Amino acid sequence: MRGLVICVCTVLLACCGFSAQSTSSAKPPQAEQSTGADSALQKMFEAKIKTEWEALKNKDKKAYGDLLADDYQGVEVDARGERNKIQSINEVPNLNVYNYNLWGFKLTPLGPDAAFVVYEVTIQFPPKSVMRYSRIYVTELWVKRGGQWQELHYQETNVK
Repeated sequence: MRGLVICVCTVLLACCGFSAQSTSSAKPPQAEQSTGADSALQKMFEAKIKTEWEALKNKDKKAYGDLLADDYQGVEVDARGERNKIQSINEVPNLNVYNYNLWGFKLTPLGPDAAFVVYEVTIQFPPKSVMRYSRIYVTELWVKRGGQWQELHYQETNVK
């Protein structure tokens, strides 16, 4: 009799656990809508970041500057410290980006007017360069001002 009670209790506990597991995995309708909005937002940021790297590759100061907030600050792997918007734009003609590959995008919305984006980029330099490739991990903080998304902060770190 005691064995039967233990067996019934075990089955009941297993059923309760299964029931709780299946209800907790169901997403509320709001979560599904949020995921769709996040997906659209991620695609928009991926496009903006691609535009950013195309501007750097093509040495297009205007296109690059249009993406940056007036109080932009960037830190690059060259250990030369922080740069503001004007300094960053003025460096564009001297950049050596021959090609690039973006991947591993991760978006973290920080509210309706801010987002944190993380990705990796492999930069290819011209064929006769001493260093041909560089792989960096990038974090960017974007803010929405005047209805436009602008990059407020950029930080890169070497990946070995």
